[in-house]
Amino acid sequence: MAMDNDQAMVAAYKAVPLERVRNIGIMAHIDAGKTTTSERILFYTGKTHKIGETHDGASAMDFNEQEQKRGITIYSAATTCIWKDYRINLIDTPGHVDFTAEVERSLRVLDGAVCVLDGKNGVEPQTETVWRQADKYNVPRIVFVNKLDATGADYEMSVASIKERLGANGVAIAYPVGISQTLLGLIDLVEMKAWLWDHDPKKSEQMAPKIVDLDDPALADFQHDVEQAKVYHQVMIETLANNDDTLMEKVLMEEAPTVEEIKAAIRKQVIAVKVFPTIPGSAYKNKGVQYVLDAVRDYLPSPLDVPAPVAHTKDGGDVVISVDPKAPFVALAFKLTTDQFGTLCFFRVYSGTIKSGSYVYNVRKGTKERVSRLELVNADSHENITEAKAGEIAAAVGFQSTRTGDTLVGDDDPKVELESIKFQEAVISEAIEPVKKGDQDKMASLLVKFTEEDPTFHYYTDAETGQGIIAGVGELQLDVNVTRLKNDFGIETRVGAPQVAYRETIQTAAECEGKYIKQSGGHGQYGHVVFKMEPNPGKGNEVTEAITGGAIPKEFIKPSIDGLNDAFNRGMVAGYPVVDVKATLVFGSYHDVDSSEAAYKLASAEALKAAAKKCSPVILEPIVKAEITCPLDYVGTVMGDVSSRRGMVEGMVQKANAQLITAKIPLSNMFGYISDLRAMTQGRGIYTMEFSNYQKVPSSVQDEIIKKRG
Repeated sequence: MAMDNDQAMVAAYKAVPLERVRNIGIMAHIDAGKTTTSERILFYTGKTHKIGETHDGASAMDFNEQEQKRGITIYSAATTCIWKDYRINLIDTPGHVDFTAEVERSLRVLDGAVCVLDGKNGVEPQTETVWRQADKYNVPRIVFVNKLDATGADYEMSVASIKERLGANGVAIAYPVGISQTLLGLIDLVEMKAWLWDHDPKKSEQMAPKIVDLDDPALADFQHDVEQAKVYHQVMIETLANNDDTLMEKVLMEEAPTVEEIKAAIRKQVIAVKVFPTIPGSAYKNKGVQYVLDAVRDYLPSPLDVPAPVAHTKDGGDVVISVDPKAPFVALAFKLTTDQFGTLCFFRVYSGTIKSGSYVYNVRKGTKERVSRLELVNADSHENITEAKAGEIAAAVGFQSTRTGDTLVGDDDPKVELESIKFQEAVISEAIEPVKKGDQDKMASLLVKFTEEDPTFHYYTDAETGQGIIAGVGELQLDVNVTRLKNDFGIETRVGAPQVAYRETIQTAAECEGKYIKQSGGHGQYGHVVFKMEPNPGKGNEVTEAITGGAIPKEFIKPSIDGLNDAFNRGMVAGYPVVDVKATLVFGSYHDVDSSEAAYKLASAEALKAAAKKCSPVILEPIVKAEITCPLDYVGTVMGDVSSRRGMVEGMVQKANAQLITAKIPLSNMFGYISDLRAMTQGRGIYTMEFSNYQKVPSSVQDEIIKKRG
């Protein structure tokens, strides 16, 4: 019977035409209520019959054991549901900064998003991060101001914060009826009707809202909200009119636009990413979610409404991809998950149709992949499907070499490649080893699989120490993967203190000579190079040659350049990779008999040693941008602590009874910061951080680093 239900459900999804499909994500700052909102969406669309709560560890979308224990979203979860004959493919993304890769790849393949704000705080630090990620991919958004049932909630402040902190055109299309404990519903500013829910959340869980006119007796105690709604209605019309000639003409003629005209203007401007409709509510108290679903249906784009993606051919040409199930197949792999049953590859189909049992071609790898099985994923349950068409998100079982960001095309179709996905660099690392020696190979194999799932997580063996190293963008990310080894695969590990990913560079230009001459009675070794080394800030390493007069034979030029690049990876002063150096091979010499490729590689390494003496080398350290929110009573203590960590305060903004401090701080001084911050603020301080840039370390710190490495 369950199989029959699954097949009926898949048939219902397939019956929805492409113009009524919405591929959306839920994104926000941590703890703004993304997963709670997703749970309500599943409930109201009939996908679940009981609401699961995040704080109870029972949400359908946070089905992973670690997510339930930690009370946060770690992995983006996908599901599909139906709302009023529209199919919504929904991805709930993490809010914690350590897992922004999940947000990045989800936004890359989505057509729209719902950004959830905490109504007490408005736009928060991580909101800005995910908003910028959505800006990068030009994703249309609507905004749900959540938690308006909480003490201190402020809808008007939250709407204003969209413009103040994001520089975005947030436009209220609904206004709350009541606030905090009196929150009763919302006023639809498009139709100027009130949506009212029962005060008892358990009753409203089962009830559709009651829609009434603004003069209804139920609003007698909320006349201030009715008047404010009229003001915000006018603001909405004027904002929309700025980008819509039809509305502008009506405004100038002092005529009221129709509901259809307003909706058409909102939809057009949302798809053009010019306005961001804002909706009030409380997901936990079951108020406002149905209105959000209507807004998803009415204003967010279908796959047919967004600009067609552009792919690249091998010869550098551009091809516009047609969103047509009958066109050649083109898809982008955006996520891999691994469990004890194998690897599942999520992909977005941009064009054509793929069938279970067929073959696809991985353009980056140049390999064929067999689609053993196709699945429609609903959180932790999977439903087998026979095909996936343009505009759909699906998952495949059986891929061997496909990784995140790879383009898949039909085996016999033109070989075009979509823009891949770029991720943040790793800035923190730990040494790792299994408690049982016999688990070494299994641990290494699993960690390699984890790197395939998460492009910001890395595992490698240190060439000098032989230690296994895991690296990533934050402590929580590393801890989650270590815990996963233990809980999911039974491998206990020991991890060392986090190590910072320092870099080295030079400050002054000089000509640096390197010689490798070895005579041993018989055939010797001879290599001699001169490189002009120059600082190349922000541009990476550039190694070129400008040899004249045959000072070095042509066959030894490439080994010389390769030798320097290899030496860059080994470092100059403390063994950290060298970056931002422009090196030009300008001179050298050779021996008719003794010169060899190996000798010139070693000579180039000697040239870098000379640069360590002549070019004022420095160590660079990763700097993070930290956003710290603390009560006003503790601002002085927190500021003093930031200074003690060699941090530079860049800005301070007061929000209600809290202070938001923005600072740049060396990553090396941020380990364990959350514990210190909580101790300083009696548990009331929070912070987020993200990598900002590399910066020269003070000379005293450099001496200390060299001493430790020595």
